[in-house]
Amino acid sequence: MRSCLLSVSFLAMTNGFSTPHALFRHPTTRMSSSSSSSSSASMVSSNLDLMGGIEAIDAANNDMLSALENVYEKPFFRLYSIDILASCEYMPQEQFECYSESCEIYPIDDEEVPNKIRDADREDHDFELDGWARWDMPTEDYYDTHQFPEDYTGYDGSEVWNFIHEKICFEGYKYDDNHWKADFNKAVSGLHSMVSAQITRGIQDRVDSGGEFSDDEAWRDPVLEFNRRLSPQGETPLALENLYFCFMLLLKAAKEARPRLLRDCDSGIIDADAAHSLRAFLSTPILDDPAVGVA
Repeated sequence: MRSCLLSVSFLAMTNGFSTPHALFRHPTTRMSSSSSSSSSASMVSSNLDLMGGIEAIDAANNDMLSALENVYEKPFFRLYSIDILASCEYMPQEQFECYSESCEIYPIDDEEVPNKIRDADREDHDFELDGWARWDMPTEDYYDTHQFPEDYTGYDGSEVWNFIHEKICFEGYKYDDNHWKADFNKAVSGLHSMVSAQITRGIQDRVDSGGEFSDDEAWRDPVLEFNRRLSPQGETPLALENLYFCFMLLLKAAKEARPRLLRDCDSGIIDADAAHSLRAFLSTPILDDPAVGVA
């Protein structure tokens, strides 16, 4: 449950730093939600079924982002447990330490993790759902998404992403095919687009701050990288549409999880401060918008 809200937060903040319509023009351009229109939605997607959801997200983006930022401030939705050195079940690799300072992250001290969070995570993993639930188990190490936020590190993750698209996704299905396997591919592409948006933003931030790039970093131009990674003329023409599609699925998941999340608020599993912010997000109309539910 905590992971679902973290995922929604990441996507909203990707969409919130500059909407994809504004990104289409220039990564540094910001656009208010009031300027969304059918014409701007058509720039992202020609899929009539998704256009209503795209417009709804754009119109609600500022309010939704504000609500999610309040959730994201709370330790219950900021701290996560993961075994950084665990080998992937699907892509076993030799473990080695990365010596790039920009990639380094460290767990927080044990005493900084509230017992409520540890207890909630243990309870959420007391079941067998699929391979991910069995093997991606929590550890004693917790990380703070505020201490190490999403950023551009210069790391080339193409090998991992190629493996995901070629081995985890379904071959022979295009993003616009009318099949659940095509929708799965579309959702994974949407997550990839989210990372690409974060990288593009990170490059722009480094340029704006006057930061230097190492000789090994080939990605230095945010406009060039946006056009390559996310624009309709780039390597993945439906990248932005897939980003919206993934966002719609996660919003729908948050709606489906709402009764359980509210029970956790009432029972005290989620602390009162986090529960107050969470209730505000769960009451946002975008969760009940039928146009978003189309995905």
